[in-house]
Amino acid sequence: MEPAERVLAAAGELFYRRGVRAVGMDDVRAASGVSLKRLYQCYPSKEALVVAYLERRDERWMSSLTTYVAERQHAISAVFAWLERWFGEDDFRGCGFVNAYEELGTTSDAVRDVVRRHKQRLRDYLRGLAAEAEDPDLLAEQLLVLIDGATVTAMVSPPGTAAARAAARAPASLTAACRG
Repeated sequence: MEPAERVLAAAGELFYRRGVRAVGMDDVRAASGVSLKRLYQCYPSKEALVVAYLERRDERWMSSLTTYVAERQHAISAVFAWLERWFGEDDFRGCGFVNAYEELGTTSDAVRDVVRRHKQRLRDYLRGLAAEAEDPDLLAEQLLVLIDGATVTAMVSPPGTAAARAAARAPASLTAACRG
C-alpha cells in the first residue's frame, strides 16, 4: 500500500473513532507507519488530511448505500434497512460528516464545504429515489431529516436499546404508513 493510502486509512479510522481534534498528526504517523516528513509530503496540513478523509468517506459511504439499495425492490425502505445495518456495526460512531462539522465546521471552510457537498449528494440521491412523489424535493428533504435524526439517535443510544431500534425502524414505519 502506498504511503498516502496508509496515512489516509489510518487517519480515517482514528478520526472516526476518536474525533478529529483528539487525533494529532503524530498519532496518524504512528498508526500508519509513515514518517512525519512523508506524511506532510502527502498531506501538507491536518485540514488537507481531514478533507481527504471526508471525501473518501463520502465515496465509500454513498457507494455502500447505493449498491445496497440498487439490489432491493423498495428503494426508500432499503435506505433505512441499510441504515439499520450500519447502526449495528461494532465501530458505529454516528455520521462522520456531522461529527467533523461539529468539530471544525465553524473554523474550516474546506471541512464545511466537503460536509455540505456530502449532504447535498445524499439529498440529490434521495430526490432521485423520490422522483415519482408529488413533491420529490420536499420528500427528499424529509427523508434526509429522518436519516440524520435516526443516525444521531442511534449514535447516542446504547446498541440494542429501544431508542436505537426506534431510530433504525421509524423511517421504514413512516414510509409504510405513507403507502397505506
